[in-house]
Amino acid sequence: MNSRRTQNAVMGASQLGKLIESLASRGYEVLGPTVRDGAIIYDRIESASELPVGWTDEQKPGQYRLKRREDEAVFGFVVGPQSWKKYLHPAEVRLWSAERQEGTFRIINNEKKPKRPSAFLGVRACELKAIGIQDKVLLGGEYRDSIYGGRREGVFIIVVQCTQSAETCFCASMGTGPRAESGFDLSLTELVGPEGHRFVVEAGSDRGVEVLAGLETSPASDADQKKATDAVEAAAKQQVRSIDNNGIKELLYQNFEHPRWEQVATRCLTCANCTMVCPTCFCTNVEDVSDVTGEHAERWRRWDSCFTQAFSYIHGGSVRTSSKARYRQWMTHKLAAWIDQFGSSGCVGCGRCITWCPVGIDITEEVRAIREGGSHGNT
Repeated sequence: MNSRRTQNAVMGASQLGKLIESLASRGYEVLGPTVRDGAIIYDRIESASELPVGWTDEQKPGQYRLKRREDEAVFGFVVGPQSWKKYLHPAEVRLWSAERQEGTFRIINNEKKPKRPSAFLGVRACELKAIGIQDKVLLGGEYRDSIYGGRREGVFIIVVQCTQSAETCFCASMGTGPRAESGFDLSLTELVGPEGHRFVVEAGSDRGVEVLAGLETSPASDADQKKATDAVEAAAKQQVRSIDNNGIKELLYQNFEHPRWEQVATRCLTCANCTMVCPTCFCTNVEDVSDVTGEHAERWRRWDSCFTQAFSYIHGGSVRTSSKARYRQWMTHKLAAWIDQFGSSGCVGCGRCITWCPVGIDITEEVRAIREGGSHGNT
């Protein structure tokens, strides 16, 4: 992606429909937020009428609900249960299928890249950071994930800068939001008020410049740009949760036997919700299946989680049989070992693991408890 940028422009809310049409005409499958089954999810979008106009979300530990806003904001919500991982690193992938032909098995189908590149409409700063993390994990090493690479290639990213935060957000403390600074093709900051419903738009790539040129815009005034900046800064100030990342890797490594692990294990259901909604978790399992005749076989790759007992199975049994061991593995890997492996934290502060934990376990509180409880090393 090139880094070319334009002077900020302003477009009316009516231009969102034209933006979607423009992307579709360029061959993109447009994916964005929509309301379904009591949540805001990501799905295929063909018109602006499918966007969650006038909806917002209320999130707390173990709680999520939608409610109507008092205005017609299009992106007046935070993040739902799904992330863009659903499209780049899908939950289920058939790696191949085969049939018995003349006494031998012949491969008849392999996973192929999508026919059309995707355009992600409504990417938040924390999610953009998560995509960058998965790029490094799945494409940046010696062994590249070709399935991820095929889906990631050519993706057009339209960021929506956050102008509000949920109670569970803590991206400001992780340095991942609420403002996205780079890595996008277009950036939108929504402004709703007496001056009208509009978006401050910035192009972050040559592709973005080209698409923006086809929309009806006007130069952004100093007042509009200040309002956009102030709105994003207000979202950061709304956040009530944080993680102190100072020496966090050493903190967790030195507290392998901290009593807090036992305490959180009494609440943890090891349901794996936190890893399923996490935008950076990437663990999978591979399963072979066949029909009853033995004539047809398939190999599937499916999301897995370090919270399942079978995930740590080796010859002789699982090495993490307790809830304590599995929760400790997840949090220590996410916040400490990830740094050793990939050079950054594996957490982007989106807060999904807090919202969608059935018992409301809060990763920020667990870190704080360990930090304040003194050192309990592995002896």
